[in-house]
Amino acid sequence: MKTRNSTQSEHACRICLVRHGETAWNAQRRLQGHIDIPLNPRGQSQAEATARSLARAGERFAALYSSDLQRARQTADAVARAHGLAARHDARLRERHYGVLQGLTFEEAERQQPQAWQHFRRRDPQLALDGGGESLGGLAARVQAALEEIAARHAGETVVVVTHGGVLDIAHRLATGKPLEGARDFAIPNAALNWIEHTSGCWRLLAWADEGHLAGALDELPGN
Repeated sequence: MKTRNSTQSEHACRICLVRHGETAWNAQRRLQGHIDIPLNPRGQSQAEATARSLARAGERFAALYSSDLQRARQTADAVARAHGLAARHDARLRERHYGVLQGLTFEEAERQQPQAWQHFRRRDPQLALDGGGESLGGLAARVQAALEEIAARHAGETVVVVTHGGVLDIAHRLATGKPLEGARDFAIPNAALNWIEHTSGCWRLLAWADEGHLAGALDELPGN
């Protein structure tokens, strides 16, 4: 879905969710999780393109929120400069902690940590990943709490949230009612624009995976 409903109720909060720009580990299909990897040059260009696209749209943003990991912070900084906003960093917007899988490519994870990899692929909400990893249900709970707090604080306003692929996976399911256990059937490209709205205690999806401002973007995440 690339188009967006322009009507906004008086009490609705609109959130433009942005996945951070590309990193070297994205290009290598390496699981980052909480490991603090910076943007690569392409990711920096994507961040600037995203900031320009939001400025051209003529949106007036009340606030800018970001994960505290540097790949998200660097992406948010580009938006901050273009819109005269100061990013508010929130650790609840971090990527999922992937435990023993962090730092491994998908192929390495399957070969070196087969049990943890199968647990990850199974999408069991209650199963925490080995090595201090996070359960999918735990990720969903913290993401929902953060987004609902932002929505309550900015009723009737529009905000930007810069975050990670795993967080966007949760946000899409929150807005569509899709279960956590289901295989992912929607794209999550680096630096694309994704719009959701919160009103009267409910979320809805407005638009998703708008990458028209980009010259191509990775969605290297496993498709489930």
